[in-house]
Amino acid sequence: MENLMIQGRKAEHLRICAELEVEFKDKTTWLEHVHLAHDALPELSFDEIDAGTRFMGRRLRSPLMITAISGGLEAAEALNRDLAGVAQELGIAFGLGSQRPMLEDPALIGSYAVRRFAPDIPILGNIGLQQAAASDPKDIEGLVSSIEADALAVHLNAAQELSQAEGDKRFRGGLKTLKTLTRRMPGKIVVKETGCGISRETALRLKAAGLRTLDIAGAGGTSWTRVERLRGGIAQSSWLDEWGIPTAASLLETAPLGFELVGSGGIRSGLDAAKCLVLGADIAGLALPVLRAYVRDGRGGALSFLQRVIADLKAVMLLVGAKDIPALKKRKPAITGILKEWTNSRSRK
Repeated sequence: MENLMIQGRKAEHLRICAELEVEFKDKTTWLEHVHLAHDALPELSFDEIDAGTRFMGRRLRSPLMITAISGGLEAAEALNRDLAGVAQELGIAFGLGSQRPMLEDPALIGSYAVRRFAPDIPILGNIGLQQAAASDPKDIEGLVSSIEADALAVHLNAAQELSQAEGDKRFRGGLKTLKTLTRRMPGKIVVKETGCGISRETALRLKAAGLRTLDIAGAGGTSWTRVERLRGGIAQSSWLDEWGIPTAASLLETAPLGFELVGSGGIRSGLDAAKCLVLGADIAGLALPVLRAYVRDGRGGALSFLQRVIADLKAVMLLVGAKDIPALKKRKPAITGILKEWTNSRSRK
């Protein structure tokens, strides 16, 4: 019965994200305060641009990932299969939605078993930290091995849980769980926020626990607290709808600490992705716009959208005179406005 409730919640999440206004309304990613210097004499041709990189030990043709969307229900099986195929075709990474339903019922593996559609790219499984803490570590390892994933994204979603009537309000023991998992699966645990960002202080604790890869998933894109409010039929907005560290600020906080870093949270274009890379991300992640392109026009819609993102990223690289990703990451951006104020204020702490 509980698993049926979880599957129903996941189905509602998909519907709400596809159909309703779920993004932050007041807070942005602050990427608009990141400015790249134009190179009027790039001495490059577009065909020379190489957007390839490495992530989780595999080669990518472009520094992008389709981040967690859904899993564990019949409607997600075709979605994950098609999006994994798109990721394989484009040479980008792919992240699955929460495997909590599969943890409860292994027979639901079908919507997560996408390796045959994407043999060459990084695939990330997914589980919530609270579920990981309450489970046998062997079962958590099985979430990775059973679907031939490269790693497991353990997601942090305290704000989302607070927004759920049935949410888990107990958050003790998380760091201990992560230490256990990183010892058992070295290099295969990714900590992922769910739209509220990761601060420098939190990142330092995660690094001490042995984590090597973070997906900061900052504020400014999908507000999962808003999603939960809409799912509960509550019309009145809440301060929780706008809670979190904007994506650009979270990247500036975590990039100097030496993680393999995914910049996600409100990434909507190749320009956004380029700014994330310049701020220190190794790849950029997108979810909501991919889902909506898929719902609107199927596999072809998702493919076309991501092809546009990649083409625009390469155009930005040309316009700043960067032949490849290492060159792009060396470009020094101008930081203005509230993002500059945040950085200056935080640097004094």
